[in-house]
Amino acid sequence: MADKSGGQGGHAGAAGRVPTPSGPEQIRNVVLVGHTGAGKTTLAESLLAATGAVSRPGRVEEGTTVTDFDEVEQRQQRSVALALAPVEFQGVKVNLLDAPGYADFVGDLRAGLRAADAALFVVSAADGVDGSTRLLWEECAAVGMPRAVVVTKLDSARADFDEMVLICQRIFGDGVQPLYLPLLDDEEHVGGVIGLLTQRIYDYSEGERTERDAEEAHREGVENARNALIEGIIAESEDETLMDRYLGGEELDTEVLIDDLEKAVARGSFYPVLPYSAIASGAVAAPPALGSIELLELMTKAFPSPLEHEVPPASSPEGKPKGPLTCDPDGPLVAEVVKTSTDPYVGRISLVRVFSGTLRPDLPVHVSGHGQEARGHADHDIDERVGALSCPLGKVQRGIDAGIAGDIVAVAKLLHAESGDTLSSKDDPMLIEQWLMPDPLLPVAIRAHAKSDEDKLSQSLSRLVAEDATLRLEMNPETRQLVLWCMGEAHMDLVLDRLKNKFGVAVDTVSHRISLRETFGGAAKGHGRHVKQSGGHGQYAICDIEVEPLPSGSGFEFVDKVVGGAVPRNYIPSVEKGVRAQMERGVAAGYPMIDLRVTLYDGKAHSVDSSDMAFQTAGALALRDAAAKTSVLLLEPVDSLEIQVADEYVGAVMGDLSSRRGRVSGSEPGENGRTVIRADAPEVEIGRYAIELRSLSHGTGTFTRSYLGHEPMPPQLATKVKAEVEQEA
Repeated sequence: MADKSGGQGGHAGAAGRVPTPSGPEQIRNVVLVGHTGAGKTTLAESLLAATGAVSRPGRVEEGTTVTDFDEVEQRQQRSVALALAPVEFQGVKVNLLDAPGYADFVGDLRAGLRAADAALFVVSAADGVDGSTRLLWEECAAVGMPRAVVVTKLDSARADFDEMVLICQRIFGDGVQPLYLPLLDDEEHVGGVIGLLTQRIYDYSEGERTERDAEEAHREGVENARNALIEGIIAESEDETLMDRYLGGEELDTEVLIDDLEKAVARGSFYPVLPYSAIASGAVAAPPALGSIELLELMTKAFPSPLEHEVPPASSPEGKPKGPLTCDPDGPLVAEVVKTSTDPYVGRISLVRVFSGTLRPDLPVHVSGHGQEARGHADHDIDERVGALSCPLGKVQRGIDAGIAGDIVAVAKLLHAESGDTLSSKDDPMLIEQWLMPDPLLPVAIRAHAKSDEDKLSQSLSRLVAEDATLRLEMNPETRQLVLWCMGEAHMDLVLDRLKNKFGVAVDTVSHRISLRETFGGAAKGHGRHVKQSGGHGQYAICDIEVEPLPSGSGFEFVDKVVGGAVPRNYIPSVEKGVRAQMERGVAAGYPMIDLRVTLYDGKAHSVDSSDMAFQTAGALALRDAAAKTSVLLLEPVDSLEIQVADEYVGAVMGDLSSRRGRVSGSEPGENGRTVIRADAPEVEIGRYAIELRSLSHGTGTFTRSYLGHEPMPPQLATKVKAEVEQEA
């Protein structure tokens, strides 16, 4: 995609011909998911090479892969953005969506899940399954997304395929069964695979894939795994007679078992495990990677086509539900922008999943975006004209004539469309139900490095927010800070890198200031005297007030108890206005004051020199005088937290909350071996909690936060804040 522009790195192979499916039944949309370093990008390269999309696979270490073409990705040697790499196998177009594995880039991961109809979980035989991969599996299970597992890095010294299958079965649950087993060659390296159903060996050891029947010794070695696989398939079969026939000793037809397997995988109730190993070669025509052909067969035959995947619900932009949509190229146009990016040569590029209808170049469309106000995206409805369509292979844009229902295409120069927006017919505008996106929880305050950068900064941030649905931009009116809310430290580093290297804007990060409040620690009386005689019309206003603190959340009350006309009726609102103005400015550290009752009980006026402004000034002076006679408390915002964490890390999380002045209000068992912890904690203590919880919980912890209220800050911290304010003044 376009935000992956930058250093090309010189890919090893040239782009093959553009796959052009004639109907949705010839399309498979598959997202590659798994933790960073599991081998997703290398796997995508192998599949591209195996199908002739490239002449030979590139390498992550050399920065020559199709999907990691951004300079940042090449430098960091990891994916940071969603990329599309279509392949064609046996007449079926497979849109491979390479999603980043690091938790900070969950926005692009969710976009990949939205665009896909099935997920391929990539796990490393050397490194196992991390907590974030487990969470993602459960997320896919919740929506019924079909899944399969690929075990990579079988050439590693620590690799153990059988052990990894057991781990996957324990973590991912029922329905996980190996479909193939790896076989060792004469040099004790993984040189081939054996199909458990067909009992045929697929040998990759000589640099090409050859096929033969398994020998008796091989059949005996895989008998237990084969029986477990068959029993798992029968349990998912719609033919209730299969189990009785199997238990009765009947040899079931392999074709029947394969057919039932494919149906179970497509409906998301059975999850095959396949071995894979990238075999290195310096030859111009690199051999196929071990397991790549078997994987392609699974994706094209067992993964569902878009016809089998329910189209998300749609409504009119005003919220009126529309009838259920189907994946029909002749139906009404409904498509979704799953990712927006910018190419320095092409301009804005939108990666679009077409759910219904057919998208064509120069077609007038309606662009709708709603429900993202909290993230800085105003609701919008606007008509645009579709630019050129392309079938991207990494950063290479290959022109096409149309994008049919079920396909994923790139659209150039949609000026207003943002990630998550819906494209539909001008005559029948629609809005697709938004997909779930987590809130960014790491605040980063920035400022332009120089005056000359300020205008460019504003424009650049607007473009970044339009491209990244997990990035939130906030201009805090109280602290007067520009704050970027990010998913984590790596996400923050990427955003700052984009500003510097992509948009040419230099910024500095500064300490994030928390919006504190002030209130009175006790009741006090204040005298406000504003009397000036300087020739001509003077100023005369005197007022006496009593100030009392109120319970948290009570707000401000102004009480008039003036008797005998000491303060004329027309000037009483002026006193209140002056008090409110001083409350906004604060009296101790410059923070707004809250939860006070101010009672005006006496004062004096002059028939000529009194005025509205004079009594406003007197009201402000009276509040400041009262503050000098009692303690002024600094109040800090406190957030309510709901934390979900794996059971084994509950103790560590609770102990950490205690060190942050947190108050645990309760905990209860959650789903899938998790505990839900509810706690309150000062906002100043949880600024980096998104990073620290991930570390504490080994990637298994998530949390949400909501504002609870303001509470008194501990005296030692309040004194420090006041001293800093005085020093700055």
